Amino acid sequence: MSPTGTSSDEERTGTASASGTQRQAQSDAAPATEARGRSLVVSPREPIVVDDRRDLDALPPRIEAPDGATFVVPDFALLEELVERGVDSSMIAVVHGEADPNWLQATLRRRPGAPIVPPVPYDFGARILVVVPTYNERDNLEPLVEAIGRHLVADVLVVDDGSPDGTGEVADRLAAERANVHVLHRTQKQGIGRAYLAGFQWGFEHGARNGSDYELMFEMDADFSHAPWDLPRFVPAIERADLVIGSRYVPGGDTTGWDAKRRALSRFGNGYARTFLGGGLSDMTAGYRCFRTAALKKLDFDAVTTDGYAFQIEMAHRIRKSGGSVREIPVHFVDRFAGNSKMSKAIAFEAMWKVPLLRFRR
Repeated sequence: MSPTGTSSDEERTGTASASGTQRQAQSDAAPATEARGRSLVVSPREPIVVDDRRDLDALPPRIEAPDGATFVVPDFALLEELVERGVDSSMIAVVHGEADPNWLQATLRRRPGAPIVPPVPYDFGARILVVVPTYNERDNLEPLVEAIGRHLVADVLVVDDGSPDGTGEVADRLAAERANVHVLHRTQKQGIGRAYLAGFQWGFEHGARNGSDYELMFEMDADFSHAPWDLPRFVPAIERADLVIGSRYVPGGDTTGWDAKRRALSRFGNGYARTFLGGGLSDMTAGYRCFRTAALKKLDFDAVTTDGYAFQIEMAHRIRKSGGSVREIPVHFVDRFAGNSKMSKAIAFEAMWKVPLLRFRR
């Protein structure tokens, strides 16, 4: 799936070739870098252009980029290499084919603390559904839907569990205003696992009714702990997998806003799951995911018995047991933007006793 991240004909006026423009930017950016042993310190003054594999190989294994820095690459493969070397994905623009001057302006307009916003959202030519479960997420929902739309052409399904704060009403308004937003109302809080399964099932049925199935389905939290600008990264990654997990624990991934106790609990949970289920995944509990719809349709949803962290472990395990492949890409997980955490002792306890059972269940 190749994205068409280009602007309209009117916006392309004065467009120069990618290689020429990028080489000039690279020349301009040369003074903005400083090598220190096996690290590269980047100045925020000019975009750094990584034009091809040779440019990448010239960089050291670790890149230290301050918040105002920006990078320009021609494809997502080079973006992933930069992320693994320490560059935050929010700092990287993937410019395809002709170097749209609006793209170059987007890199220059980026403000510290904010991601690069593409001139138009990435369109991979695939039907994509982003499933967002909500419970008391009124303050987050509209900004999240807007952010998704800035970065990826996709439908959004809000699965609301009867939020008493009015999240469902906000979702209904957004659905009335935007053709790509849909709402599934449930009468009570039934857990994130049930919400995702209901969302996937809605996706199956909605695609069948419209004569065009969704090819990919995302899991995404409503609280901005999952960066919307990372959504396009999953699509090229899943060309070689059935499930892609946004991992906090592979090179380039990390967590922000967690104390030592929360980090230790998360790492213990993942180690515990690997002990019983194997598979070698670094982050089985992560909730930022993209599934191939065809892989989801092979699973028996009625047989899924877990929720919370354990649900994420079970879904990855079932994808592998059904013959599917799982891949991880690094993400920066940031603790909640607004609202209250849904983490509880019950969720952690569920994982403790149900994960060992998964090894023996069909």
